Amino acid sequence: MKRVMEFPQSLVRAGVARRDITPPVGIYHRMWGAATHDQSTGVHRPLTATALAVAPREEDGAACTPIVMLSVDHCLLWNTEMRALLNAASTSGAADQDNVILFFTHTHAAGLMGLERRELPGGDLIPDYLTRLGTTIAALVAESVDSLQPAVMQYAAGRCDLAANRDFFDEETDQYVCGLNPEGPSDDTVLVVRISAGEQGTLATLVNYACHPTTLAWDNTLISPDYVGALREVVESSEGAPCFFMQGASGDIGPREGYVGDTAVADRNGRQLGYAALAALEGLPPPETRYRYAGPVISGATIGTWEYEPIGAEQRQRAAAWIAHRSIVPLRYRDDLGDADALQADRTRWEKQEIEAVSAGEGERAREARAMLERITRKLTRIGSLPTGDSYPYPLRAWRMGEAVWLAYDGEHYNVLQRALRERFPGTPIVLGTLANGSHVWYLPDAESYGKGLYQESASVLAKGSLETLIEASSASIEELVG
Repeated sequence: MKRVMEFPQSLVRAGVARRDITPPVGIYHRMWGAATHDQSTGVHRPLTATALAVAPREEDGAACTPIVMLSVDHCLLWNTEMRALLNAASTSGAADQDNVILFFTHTHAAGLMGLERRELPGGDLIPDYLTRLGTTIAALVAESVDSLQPAVMQYAAGRCDLAANRDFFDEETDQYVCGLNPEGPSDDTVLVVRISAGEQGTLATLVNYACHPTTLAWDNTLISPDYVGALREVVESSEGAPCFFMQGASGDIGPREGYVGDTAVADRNGRQLGYAALAALEGLPPPETRYRYAGPVISGATIGTWEYEPIGAEQRQRAAAWIAHRSIVPLRYRDDLGDADALQADRTRWEKQEIEAVSAGEGERAREARAMLERITRKLTRIGSLPTGDSYPYPLRAWRMGEAVWLAYDGEHYNVLQRALRERFPGTPIVLGTLANGSHVWYLPDAESYGKGLYQESASVLAKGSLETLIEASSASIEELVG
């Protein structure tokens, strides 16, 4: 029988920093097509940006260049705004731009910070806010790199049923809607990481979970990180260190109770996830240890005793491994992306309908027109900055950090991505973050979901089968990293 239990760990250098990034009250806030307000009216909880710098334990020249990951309380940024933010992030010189990755928590209650909204109510505040955000991100990159120190990352998995499938077929109206599907698949894995540094104790924790932060919807007028705020509060009150949230593959996943205006529901959802994360964190052993059978003790029964001991040389070597892998995966564009001129004509038509509905006092018709305008505006944004050709050069980034693999994905992926990879590599902790530096390709549904009229298909720029291609490329990358 097995007499030694080893626990996956990463021996690295790590540094952490956090700052407040809450926009000013009154900034353009309307994230939902169904919303009737334009500007925020207050703050539910502050928005934050948390930086986690990680580098190999051994400082050996170019190979020790840190990567800086940031958990940012926004939904996402469009391509132009994203490029400007990354350019600003690299101004400190603490990390190369290629090694700075912003993981958006994806709250839908922070406001839509697109420069194309600057003429709308509250939109005049967006340019200055984005400039300040870039300055803050640059400072966080520098602070986290400056605080690098020897650290241990430990991994555990818990369970939480906050998240549920959100592709529901409404038989009465004969259409798919984006809402709770009690019968659909979803991954309830809560992957947690504790990052500690000797006598200093816990530097940070990380919670990796797949669930759209769409508790708060069109009836909410407050700036909010959604459930992520209460999640962090619960974990940080126990751990005494910043909690870094990383959004998993949640393209078809959302909270069981969502699309409300009540912030108490968002807090309840966050606490549910927070306590699940704490349960997993509490089960972690002391860092840099393994569990060894120590022998029998004669008592009323003969007891088998176990004790912790320092990890062995072989595991220490594995835990100190550091390998970065980057590749480009061509993903074919869909054939019906649409024509910008035709879309602009549709936009003009819906603008006219909105004006007519407002003049006639037809509130529901005006709401529908505004929602359709929002859809068309986003579609124009989607196709406006795509590289030429018949496929998108999708960046796949992966790191082996000790005995775990970390993955960064652009876009919003169906949940099967993380389920498939974790099933294929059950012995390796896989930290999987989406919306990494934005969402240039928008959604990546699985092949079976095409042709159903789903929102996620209509919002994707990629052809059927793209997610499956990415899963295979990711598997090959992980195989190369772990051997």
